[in-house]
Amino acid sequence: MALWIWTLSIWSCFCITLSRNEELKFFQSATELNHLTVDNDTGIVYLGVVNALYQLTENLEVIRIVKTGPRKDNKKCTPPIDENQCKEAVLTDNYNKLLLLNKVDKTIVVCGSLFKGICAIRDLEDISKEKYYVDSSGEKSFVASNDENVSTVGLITSLNNDRVLFVGKGNGPNDNGIIISTRQLYDRDGKDIFEMYTDSAAVKSAYHSSSTQQFVAVFEDKNYVYFIFNQQEKQPVNNRTLIARLCKDDAHYYSYFEMDLGCKDDDGAYDHCHSAYVTTPGEELAEINKDSGSLKSAMCVFSLRHINEKMERNRNDCYTKKNTSSFYKLFSAENPCASHGLNASKNFPCGSEHLPYLLGSKNGVVEKPVLQKEGMNLTAVIVAVENGHTVAFLGTSDGKILKVFLSSTATEYSSLTIELNKPIKNDLVLDQTQENLYVMTTDKVHQLPVQDCHKYSDCEKCTQARDPYCGWCVREGRCTKKADCETADKENHWLWSPSGTCMTIISANPQNMSRRAPTKVELTVSPLPTLTESDQVLCTFGETTHYAQLKEGIIICDPPDIIPPTPKHQDHVSVPLQLTFGKNKIFFASHTYPFYDCEEAMNLFENQPCYSCASNRWNCQWDWKRHICEESSSVQDVIKQNMEEECPQFLNPNPPIIPMEYRTTVYFEGRHLAYYQVSGLIQNQLSFGFHLNCSHTPKFSYSANETLQLNLSMRTDKVKIDSKLMVTLYNCSYGRSDCSLCLAAHRDYKCVWCEEDGKPSKCVYEKLCHAPPTNTCPHPEITRIEPETGPLNGRILLTIMGSNLGITAEDVKHITVADEECVFKEEFYSVSTRIVCQVGPMNEPKQGQIEVDIDGKLGKSPSEVLFTYQEPHPSQIRPQSGPQAGGTTLTITGTHLATGSKKDVQVSVGSQPCNVTEFEDEIVCITGPNSKVENVPVTMNYGGAIITVPQHFSYRENPTVTKFLPVNSFSSGGRNITVTGTGFELIQSFSLVVHAERMSQTLKCACSSCFLQFEGKLVKRLNETTVVFSSPPILEDPENYNITTIILMDHYHLVVKNESHSFTYVADPTFENFTDGIKKQVNKLINAKGSNLNKAMTIDEAQAFVGDESCNIKTLTETDLYCEPPEVQPQPKKRQKRDTINNLPEFIVKFGLREWILGRVEYDTRVSDIPLNLILPLVLIPMIAIIIISIICYRRKSQQAEREYEKIKSQLEGLEESVRDRCKKEFTDLMIEMEDQTNDINEAGIPVLDYKTYTDRVFFLPSKDGEKDVMITGKLDIPEARRQTVEQALNQFSNLLNSKSFLINFIHTLENQREFSARAKVYFASLLTVALHGKLEYYTDIMRTLFLELMEQYVVAKNPKLMLRRSETVVERMLSNWMSICLYQYLKDNAGEPLYKLFKAIKHQVEKGPVDAVLKKAKYTLNDTGLLGDDVEYTQLTVNVYVQDGGTDSIPVKVLNCDTISQVKEKIIDQVYRNLPCSQWPKAESVVLEWRPGSTAQILSDLDLTSQRDGRWKRINTLMHYNVRDGATLILSKMGISQQPEDNQQDVPGERHALLEDENKVWHLVRPVDEIDEGKSKRGSVKEKERTKAITEIYLTRLLSVKGTLQQFVDNFFHSVLNSNHVVPPAVKYFFDFLDEQAEKHDIKDEDTIHIWKTNSLPLRFWVNILKNPHFIFDVHVHEVVDASLSVIAQTFMDACTRTEHKLSRDSPSNKLLYAKEISNYKKMVEDYYKGIRQMVPVSDQDMNTHLAEISRAHTDSLNTLVALHQLYQYTNKYYDEIINALEEDPAAQKMQLAFRLQQIAAALENKVTDL
Repeated sequence: MALWIWTLSIWSCFCITLSRNEELKFFQSATELNHLTVDNDTGIVYLGVVNALYQLTENLEVIRIVKTGPRKDNKKCTPPIDENQCKEAVLTDNYNKLLLLNKVDKTIVVCGSLFKGICAIRDLEDISKEKYYVDSSGEKSFVASNDENVSTVGLITSLNNDRVLFVGKGNGPNDNGIIISTRQLYDRDGKDIFEMYTDSAAVKSAYHSSSTQQFVAVFEDKNYVYFIFNQQEKQPVNNRTLIARLCKDDAHYYSYFEMDLGCKDDDGAYDHCHSAYVTTPGEELAEINKDSGSLKSAMCVFSLRHINEKMERNRNDCYTKKNTSSFYKLFSAENPCASHGLNASKNFPCGSEHLPYLLGSKNGVVEKPVLQKEGMNLTAVIVAVENGHTVAFLGTSDGKILKVFLSSTATEYSSLTIELNKPIKNDLVLDQTQENLYVMTTDKVHQLPVQDCHKYSDCEKCTQARDPYCGWCVREGRCTKKADCETADKENHWLWSPSGTCMTIISANPQNMSRRAPTKVELTVSPLPTLTESDQVLCTFGETTHYAQLKEGIIICDPPDIIPPTPKHQDHVSVPLQLTFGKNKIFFASHTYPFYDCEEAMNLFENQPCYSCASNRWNCQWDWKRHICEESSSVQDVIKQNMEEECPQFLNPNPPIIPMEYRTTVYFEGRHLAYYQVSGLIQNQLSFGFHLNCSHTPKFSYSANETLQLNLSMRTDKVKIDSKLMVTLYNCSYGRSDCSLCLAAHRDYKCVWCEEDGKPSKCVYEKLCHAPPTNTCPHPEITRIEPETGPLNGRILLTIMGSNLGITAEDVKHITVADEECVFKEEFYSVSTRIVCQVGPMNEPKQGQIEVDIDGKLGKSPSEVLFTYQEPHPSQIRPQSGPQAGGTTLTITGTHLATGSKKDVQVSVGSQPCNVTEFEDEIVCITGPNSKVENVPVTMNYGGAIITVPQHFSYRENPTVTKFLPVNSFSSGGRNITVTGTGFELIQSFSLVVHAERMSQTLKCACSSCFLQFEGKLVKRLNETTVVFSSPPILEDPENYNITTIILMDHYHLVVKNESHSFTYVADPTFENFTDGIKKQVNKLINAKGSNLNKAMTIDEAQAFVGDESCNIKTLTETDLYCEPPEVQPQPKKRQKRDTINNLPEFIVKFGLREWILGRVEYDTRVSDIPLNLILPLVLIPMIAIIIISIICYRRKSQQAEREYEKIKSQLEGLEESVRDRCKKEFTDLMIEMEDQTNDINEAGIPVLDYKTYTDRVFFLPSKDGEKDVMITGKLDIPEARRQTVEQALNQFSNLLNSKSFLINFIHTLENQREFSARAKVYFASLLTVALHGKLEYYTDIMRTLFLELMEQYVVAKNPKLMLRRSETVVERMLSNWMSICLYQYLKDNAGEPLYKLFKAIKHQVEKGPVDAVLKKAKYTLNDTGLLGDDVEYTQLTVNVYVQDGGTDSIPVKVLNCDTISQVKEKIIDQVYRNLPCSQWPKAESVVLEWRPGSTAQILSDLDLTSQRDGRWKRINTLMHYNVRDGATLILSKMGISQQPEDNQQDVPGERHALLEDENKVWHLVRPVDEIDEGKSKRGSVKEKERTKAITEIYLTRLLSVKGTLQQFVDNFFHSVLNSNHVVPPAVKYFFDFLDEQAEKHDIKDEDTIHIWKTNSLPLRFWVNILKNPHFIFDVHVHEVVDASLSVIAQTFMDACTRTEHKLSRDSPSNKLLYAKEISNYKKMVEDYYKGIRQMVPVSDQDMNTHLAEISRAHTDSLNTLVALHQLYQYTNKYYDEIINALEEDPAAQKMQLAFRLQQIAAALENKVTDL
């Protein structure tokens, strides 16, 4: 396991102190750290941070600093940054993206995020020396990602004796799309440094790519380079970890192959890799992945050899077309695999041009994790090898470094807290010596030793550490690395820590010895190191030290000179034995050796000296003659060890139990008494004659217990003989208060119930009762029952308590409760006092007595002890919702809920039990956790009867914390912490709990105060999303603890943290007391000094007091607090008045809960020489008089001008405020409405037309036949008999068109014909596009050839700017169609949504106000000619519409009361059918609208007999005309044949013609001026017109209002189509490069010309067309008033694309004035767009052809190709002779016999032409 490659995902933090006395070295940066690398030759550390580079010594001391930012930049701008060109440029931070050592060239490559990721080369010895940096090379120099959130990895290696750089990076929103590339680090052959090795040495993301990459690592092995990266796929959503491989010398990336790396266990997959580390390459790979969606990480181990073998098998399968379903080509939908021969993979190990390349496979390598961690994420890793053992250092997301020993399994042996909640960066790096680890946190680099062997003071601690670096150095007596132990090479001289072995004395001979006969001890040690006499082993035995003897692996020690005394009540003493080396007494091994004492051994058992001696484990014997215990000897007349049964002894007392207060004779036996001549026996100091068969005891009385144990001992000649006489005294009266209890006593006790006259009845020993004993007991008595109620179904346990309830359970014969049988439960029976039974069911509520039958004697409960049957009825619960985590205190209310007892009722909330805490009239329980969010029933179980509460309980999402402020608190607490989140309304109880864990370098803490908890319950809930906590006070030194702050919400714990930080505590500030205890106020301010004052406090929270009044704090810095005291000196606080000197007030500072009294405040009370009452009148009165006079004079002069100015200002402000308010209101309303529209879009999707309909409308809808064009209908009138012949001939014609010579001649011939009009050219080009759609590559080639000819014409004519100005040639129309085809997918995926939203926003804004149905003018529009020039009064109505056969629910629709009936129908149809494409909507004239004001019904029409008339004028009906009001009910139905006019009151739209005679004119909102009708003089008419015009211009402000409302939507559309940093369609890049190439070829250096070409080829040719005609791409209907506003935006778009500056004046068109402010920004946007495209990676002909082939395959089958060929032939037929002549004159055509082939086709089609 020594050779591994590791990939891991982790976060970590490092503490400044590992222990209390050892400080780590660290370096702190002012900005965030990005990358770190070490030069292993010199030990120098290189650090890349935001805006700087550092060169540090190995001890992290600064050598050099280089500033790299911030600089003015914008991610969208191309360097070099010119502020005139890039006005969006702002100071931008420079994130270090790559930091790579090139030791061969003694340089370092540095790449940052500024300027599109350009790199620099610096000197390795002095990073301030920049050897290479160029920012003007364009896109070829863009190496790294310019997005700080997108990772970049790099590898510098040698290739063909040159140094190259392999780079992998994700594709950020402003990146160039290159994912993997090979860059050269030399300049040669016209190529610059950092330019791609070859043009094809890159993997480029397709513009429509549905996946994003985050690179983790790059490394090389032999001839291969490997990349490891994560890929997030959008469709479907999926995370993958992949390994990609390519040959190092593959200049075209033919060898590129990627496949999945799977890390899975039984619970699922870990699908996101975070970090990678490479050790000796070529053997194994380990990967640490994160489980998506959970705080869980794992490490997997892979064999690189297995990975390579799997890749080769996959390549072979693809090349031989086996199991191809898992293969794919990057950024392509096609399956690339095909059969290329059996040995293709072996013959071409690095791929080939003829083999599929950029291959990928989802069939990868899958391994199981070797290490898993929950509750944290692993974020960084490094691996080291020590003595052949592999160790991984892992960082975690909770601020720790984990040390893991990797053997057959992964074992975590240590955990170090680094810097709490500060993530460890990816770069964990070992130093030059491999002795220290550099750990990066957010802004610090720590130097951490890889091992701490020296900290383990003895061998046991050293081995318990299980540290692979460490071992116990026996000869030196310390824990060291193997290299640090001089004798480590000798056997057993260095004991490796993970082996868990220390030297141990495993045996001693003898194993023990008598303290009275000490001798030498032979010790066996294991494992025994190789020792010689020169090693001088010392043996320390107790207090004595001697040199030990070595003999054949045995160590011999002399006994101690002094043996400690034997402890009391023990028979031996253990003496410590230590083996040490030499004069320094280096510890070797230890043991405890027992010295036994036989004299003490006889006292271990009370009253049994002989037994104690003979049964002892030591070598002792009992000398019965001398009555002593002694060491064993050869004497025979003794009792030897293990012969304890031979001891003389007394035993077996009879009787063993004795009644108290009664004299009893005790008999006992004796054994082995022949040893003694018995003279007399003594019992507890009372002498009596010795008789073996009898003994008399005195009376004993002991009432404290029922029984008492009594030991009897025997002595002779003052010597105690072994006695095993143990008897039990018992008391019948104890605990037997009634007859049944007495008679239930054990028979041996002989207790009776004694009833003597004149004495109370009691339980006594039978011989103490002087009356005949009673054999039967009184009737049973019942005193109380539990519970007193029960459910009707019974099945609960009833406890009956009383007396005389039986002697045994068999006495209980029968039990009834309220006349219902109760089943006796014998297992709960208690003699005489308790009976338990299970009550039976009852049909109805009832109350009754309890009756028991005890062995024939009946007992009944008294009248006050009754049991009640009742039925509980829960009615409601509160609260009705709670979090998933449970813990909600649920209160159930109702009637009779307290039925039974607490243990009889179980409450369940759904499937989870609810723990009952209160059982009274209301039942209270605590809910349990639930697995999902749902509504669940609440049920109550009373003895098996399930009762459901009428209300459900709702489990809601657990609360979340989204924000908390402030983020820290002083340790004294009291700071208000505002926590914002969700779900707080569900919580009943809040508290803030702080856990403090003392920092320790080991996994386990040795101190008792390591884990402390503090709880703060001062909480205020402001609303459902905000809670304010008061931080509780904690320890004074929080920096020495790991602090975790938790919000406890009921049972739910939530740590107060977010992605970047957690809530922390800091030590309290310190204040300096006032000098001499008194502070004088200066400039009316008091200054208090201290340190860390603002570390966890703000000026608004801090409080200061002078006495009992507040001191207004003005400034709070780290070291100073300034506050403004009260004007008048306050009184001191009452509680301190006695302690106050001169009655001065105290100055008190209060931060949270803590107060500091800094001293007292002295006010300046000096009195001036002149009294204040004289100064004020003398100074103030003259000043006031002068001021008043000046004011009067000034006001008289300026009052009139002021009035005029205020009047004008008021008018202007009113106008401005009016427009502003209107814009703001309109925009707000529009955004609300568009939110609904967006929801509709999300539900139904944007109604993008399918490809065929799109091309039909773009190509042929503008034709003269419009929708009836044969290309749209697809209908050809061909007789069935001729169809096959015609189709064959057309296919031959198609083949002829695929001849370039024919087609070029064909086009030239047609264009030379005078009658071949511009319209015909457009139509012909569209037919040609459809006919050649199957071979778009060929179509593009034709277009390119024709373009070169066209360009030549314009260049020769010296007027190239006019090219592409119009579509006057076939090729110009071909370009339009080509752009339309290539941009369809881009339009669908990217620009479609902002365009559709713009269209919907305009439509909504227009329909929001009145629209004149006749004049086609609207109140809200962008077009001044379409502006409604009258202020029409109107009201918005909401009508409820029912659709016939459309369900029973009404649909609310917003309309205006001034809308015509047709307009109302259109709005209703728009709302009702909004989720359907417009083409499926019914027409307004095909439906009938019916109004039902009451019981009657009325059909609404635009014109009917009720319409208003005024001469020849007739007004179209509106809702106001019919008096339809808000909330009215309308019915929409399709028009039927039977719907005819009723009576003469109305007519339907079908009869409208009867009312529209020639002389009738209709109007809607504004009646046009009619000079004849008005009958006014010409002069009056002119005046009226002038007045009308003037009034109309007043309403032009509405244009501004509408423009402001729509501005965001216009900007969004412009950004979507004019942003080169977003996805750019390859066709655009391809064609623009073509134009640039031709301009360079023809030496056209005028940028205006190239700009015009690009503008005419894309924005004006395609985008303007789509913008003015949204129905070309969407299934929508564009109303004329909407079209008018779209035209204004389209004109603005056109103006933005021109370089000509238009000077605006008051006579300029309104639409140009409208966007005058924005046009410069739009022009800049166009310029940047063209510039950005120019700097993009070129699209090769191969890539373009591949893209075009994909379009052909996807859509050609849906087009009317045959119809297009037929229509094209019409032109052939029309100009047949001219075409034949042209072909016969062309040598190439003659060679291919093209004229002859055309003649054959014509012959076959002639009849067809005749038929047509």
